[in-house]
Amino acid sequence: MIARRSVLAGLAVALVRQPARARRFVTMITAAPAGTNGDEIARSFARSFGRLLDGPEIQVRNVPGAGGLTALNTLADAPPTGGTIGWIATPVLPARAVDRSDSSLPSRLTLLGSVQREPIAFVASAADPLESVRDIIQRASQDSDGLPFGTPPPGSPSHLAVLRLQVMTQTRLNIIPFPSAAAARQALLGGNVTAAALGLSDVIAALRDEKLVGLGIAAHKRSGILPDMPVLSEAGVPLSAWIRRGLAVPADTPREVTESLIAALHVLTDDADFREQGEAQGLLTAWSDGSAWTTNVGREQEELAALWAVDPWLNAAGQ
Repeated sequence: MIARRSVLAGLAVALVRQPARARRFVTMITAAPAGTNGDEIARSFARSFGRLLDGPEIQVRNVPGAGGLTALNTLADAPPTGGTIGWIATPVLPARAVDRSDSSLPSRLTLLGSVQREPIAFVASAADPLESVRDIIQRASQDSDGLPFGTPPPGSPSHLAVLRLQVMTQTRLNIIPFPSAAAARQALLGGNVTAAALGLSDVIAALRDEKLVGLGIAAHKRSGILPDMPVLSEAGVPLSAWIRRGLAVPADTPREVTESLIAALHVLTDDADFREQGEAQGLLTAWSDGSAWTTNVGREQEELAALWAVDPWLNAAGQ
């Protein structure tokens, strides 16, 4: 385990070599709109990570737009000095490379490591509960218009998980995309859709309050966060769909800066408070180094390209 003191010393040395304006703070870009659940996750990370920085302060900059593409391009085009870092998510990165026909996008970034994993949860209204995700598939096979199924916008991780479910089960669902995860959740709570797929952090409060019913988590084994909620594989659907979040920097950022940031990320993932805080939000703390994360992005990009070829999720206008 890397000592905290050595991490801070290395990071201080790396950041002090930045231009004068960048010494006071580090800008962390996030694609989440201000005030959303995704924004709170980013800011929660920034607060925890910022405690490891003795000098610079982390300032979160919200850069929403184009399903995360605007933030990714802003990060890739930033000066590679260490003054700008990015809180990014996959499969958002490979999905934008596919649906915007920009296969070079991942290579313009250096992935430092992911620190959190969030599973996609399939949930139903407590007023008209289903028994399992198999009920959704069965109803869809009988009448594809009979069960309105909500998701966040096309190309979002949850929406992509539902498209994968369709391919895996060879069925068509009555998918109704909403402008945001919050809108999809509200539609479900209001009875406007029967079921939905959302990141666990978007529904965990409603599940704990029994306002929603958990049909299953898209994972191979149950989570300690909600141990009583089944996984889809228990219903014979071996779908695993996760949102991974972590840090990235522009591709040419000096190694001395990236190594210091990576060391600090290691320290953070061993922090009990960070882990406990994440679990309260529906997030699992799990370290994956930049090399492994990059390999996973490449694999996801290939899988999403194959999915796009048979079921493109955006129309000609990019919606």
